[in-house]
Amino acid sequence: MKFRLKQLSFAATAAAAALTLAACGSGSATPEGSAGAGSGGAGITVYNAQHETMTQAWVDEFTAETGIKVNLRQGDDTEMSNQIIQEGDASPADVFITENSPAMTQVENAGLFADISDTVKANVPEEFRPSSDKWTGVAARSTVFVYNKDKLKEADLPKSLMDLADPKWAGKWGAAPGGADFQAIVSAMLELKGEQATADWLKAMKENAKVYPGNGAAMKAVNAGEIDSAVIYHYYYVADQAKTKENSANVATHYFKNQDPGAFLSISGAGVLKSSQHQEDAMKFVEFITSKKGQETLGTGADYEYPVGKDATLRAGLVPIEELEAPKVDPAKLNGQQVVELMTNAGLL
Repeated sequence: MKFRLKQLSFAATAAAAALTLAACGSGSATPEGSAGAGSGGAGITVYNAQHETMTQAWVDEFTAETGIKVNLRQGDDTEMSNQIIQEGDASPADVFITENSPAMTQVENAGLFADISDTVKANVPEEFRPSSDKWTGVAARSTVFVYNKDKLKEADLPKSLMDLADPKWAGKWGAAPGGADFQAIVSAMLELKGEQATADWLKAMKENAKVYPGNGAAMKAVNAGEIDSAVIYHYYYVADQAKTKENSANVATHYFKNQDPGAFLSISGAGVLKSSQHQEDAMKFVEFITSKKGQETLGTGADYEYPVGKDATLRAGLVPIEELEAPKVDPAKLNGQQVVELMTNAGLL
């Protein structure tokens, strides 16, 4: 499985808006279409920032079941949210799917989403939807502290993500601040702890942490003993453990729990654009990916993300969501732009 690094930060609004939509990991701007002919001929267009293989699996099943064609345009969270905002009512996008919720909130705040349907609300519990119900969660990923078992013992582990600001952690942990994944975690910290505490923590991070180009690279460095520990999302570890363990054999996981910012559960979102000329088909697609069948496809896929649909089956290797003791954070309140400003001021972006 190949995980993509979110190369563009939330600060890149002007630059991202000017970019042609790029396929993650390849640099290609060529849209992909699924097999099958929709009843309307043209089908729907999905701007997708989720893992491409995951969304393609949804598309293939949806088209086989409904006959509705789906054209995928692949990119990164903020790249695509900025593109949608630039396009406004003229956007060809019918549906937007992300890996992290701040990009969804950015589009929501621009007033570009339609309300989700009652069917979607019935499919996804309220805890995995924004309070506005302008979009819905479709998957989740948990923050986790990974550490080298030869470098740190359980007694040495931080009790909170906030503890990593202590000078004793200088040079002992890493992260990928340039990616939307880490910026979503900081967004949760901002909501939970406030601006000053977050700014102070980021300033300490600049001094204490080693920067990596992505979560996978950070975990690989921990495994090799290059760095003692790192803050990443859970599925990098779980997926590697399920396969060769090549990049995680020497790694253990530590879940902060206790409603700590380090226990943040990031929601991947999907929403229908208000400007869509194919509202009914677009909403059918969102209803499908949040349905029991769509969530089972996610739950058994290669990405090891958490399904969030009602009665979703948890796969082996994942800590049950209720045991994560994640903090309650309304995705609609995560302020990605302010996070970028704080991280830029701290010298991390």
